[in-house]
Amino acid sequence: MPDFTVSSPYKPAGDQPTAIDSLVKSIESGNRYQTLLGVTGSGKTYTMAKVIEKTKKPTLIMTHNKTLAAQLYSEFKSFFPNNHVEYFISYYDYYQPEAYLPRQDLFIEKDSSVNEELERLRLSTTASLLSHDDVIVIASVSANYGLGSPEDYKTIVQKLVVGEEYNQKDLLLKFVDMGYKRNDEFFDIGNFRVSGEVVDIYPAYSDEFAIRIEFFGDEVEAIYEFNSLTGEKNRDLKEVTVYSANQFIVSKEKLARAVKTIEEELDERLAYFQKEDRMIEYNRLKQRTEFDLEMIEATGMCKGIENYSRHLTGKKPGETPYSMMDYFEAMHDDYLVIVDESHVSLPQFRGMYAGDRSRKEVLVDHGFRLPSALDNRPLMFDEYINKAPHYLFVSATPAPLEIKLSPVVAEQVVRPTGLLDPEIEVIDSTYQVEDLHDRMKPVIERGERVLVTVLTKKMAEELTSYYNDLGLKARYMHSDLDAIERNQVIRSLRLGEFDILVGINLLREGLDLPEVSLVAILDADKEGFLRSRTSLIQTAGRAARNANGQVLMYAKKMTDSMKETIETTQQRRQKQIAYNKAHGITPTTTIRELDTNLKVEDAGELYNKRSKLDKMPKAERQQLVKELKAKMLAAAKNLEFEEAARLRDEIAKIKKL
Repeated sequence: MPDFTVSSPYKPAGDQPTAIDSLVKSIESGNRYQTLLGVTGSGKTYTMAKVIEKTKKPTLIMTHNKTLAAQLYSEFKSFFPNNHVEYFISYYDYYQPEAYLPRQDLFIEKDSSVNEELERLRLSTTASLLSHDDVIVIASVSANYGLGSPEDYKTIVQKLVVGEEYNQKDLLLKFVDMGYKRNDEFFDIGNFRVSGEVVDIYPAYSDEFAIRIEFFGDEVEAIYEFNSLTGEKNRDLKEVTVYSANQFIVSKEKLARAVKTIEEELDERLAYFQKEDRMIEYNRLKQRTEFDLEMIEATGMCKGIENYSRHLTGKKPGETPYSMMDYFEAMHDDYLVIVDESHVSLPQFRGMYAGDRSRKEVLVDHGFRLPSALDNRPLMFDEYINKAPHYLFVSATPAPLEIKLSPVVAEQVVRPTGLLDPEIEVIDSTYQVEDLHDRMKPVIERGERVLVTVLTKKMAEELTSYYNDLGLKARYMHSDLDAIERNQVIRSLRLGEFDILVGINLLREGLDLPEVSLVAILDADKEGFLRSRTSLIQTAGRAARNANGQVLMYAKKMTDSMKETIETTQQRRQKQIAYNKAHGITPTTTIRELDTNLKVEDAGELYNKRSKLDKMPKAERQQLVKELKAKMLAAAKNLEFEEAARLRDEIAKIKKL
């Protein structure tokens, strides 16, 4: 069994010990599904870590967006410094899938920009899964998309052992077959170079160290790691296993077989178009596919090779494609999948297949792709939810599906800090704007912040302008602001540059702001997605990290969602108050230090530059991109993912020019 050890100065407190024990017992008894219902600020991430430590299972942690995945990666790296914690999200900075719009007769080519650091982290994930038992993978929805066969990935490796003999020419050809490129001048990730009887290879999944193999004739005399920049030796190795440079590598035999089956499918599809007298589609498909086949036979790759994944992997039509979970299964009989924020993540996983299918069906019907392209797809929900041996759903508001599936639902209502769920007050909405103005003043005077949620962009902007005219300091945030600007708005709120943040859906931002003590929900009785039971409970939770937390619901009537939210909150408060009284705990506001690595001044400079980018010479723009990319990679290596994401988005904006 792999050994997982949590490194943390904290010990389980509040409801955590009971929740951890019940979840561990449920998993060890063989239950496939279990749920952790943990309120905001109750330490759900710590509980997840302790469950992994006690069950000792390799774990895949999935969430619905990259920002949350980055936060989880940073937290679990600190919890498990001596284990293999990996990060697996989409490696695209920008991705436009190919599509066809029949009404306009418009074909949109696939366009993408690959982030090399994210690609390395993905390769590091698959290599770790096939090399180690103590692996924790933090992933986004990307883990549900098709990958190459793990069996092929396992077989196309090169193991080197000190003292054994290898033909150097055959070894170099094997590296080429594995996707590595020879480059004796500029040695970078995914390259190898040769100098006499010394071969250096820079594994595609390594972040700093390359490997040097020293020969004496055909015998390997020494193997060691060295720093790729300084050349400084790191450590000696008795043996090393080098994995492929990408996850879609297949053997020459399988590639030849794939070419043959693609040709057979092409002949069958062309016969169909000819029979239907659809010669435009006939010629379009013939030209595109034959070009792809020429590229595959010549180089082993082609643009959009993932559309032929069924042929490359040997899967049957309609069969479940390979995904990240297959890499877990390839090495581990038993593993755990944790779905974070399951009330959002699971519906997103459910919707992935239908959207992908509808776009590709149009491409297939109009001769842009073979029908086998439909099998290059994400997992269907039933495939996903029944694939792993154990699932743990984590949410403050789990949906009925999670509750129904789980024989054990562990509640984590009491916070280690003693903080209570905020009090909720319902107020008539006739004069909601004016009433809120008066109630915000004492909050701001205490040096605390306010979140206000409204229903439309126009109202967010007008309300912000109204409060600013009255002498308050307010800003708005909605979908028209890009990721960089949203990050800066949140940071400015925490710094106290303004006091009131007005938004529409303030849940998706992952706002955990201890400075916020007042949350106001305008028009709380307007039933819908933004005023559902789940949304209201989640929104109210934004005030749960402050000892003075309070929620104001402005409404003309009491809806079922409002009633359920108030009842749930009151039940939680009663339990929390009783626990605090029994243990002599005084609630204290959560302290969360501001990340000093994010420089507001730097962001301001970038905005000033960006406003003049269209007038900036191309050479200067290219130099700016190089500087920002270097900063982005450095931030990613230091686990400063907010900064890395900000810089990534800035680079994408400049590249569009």
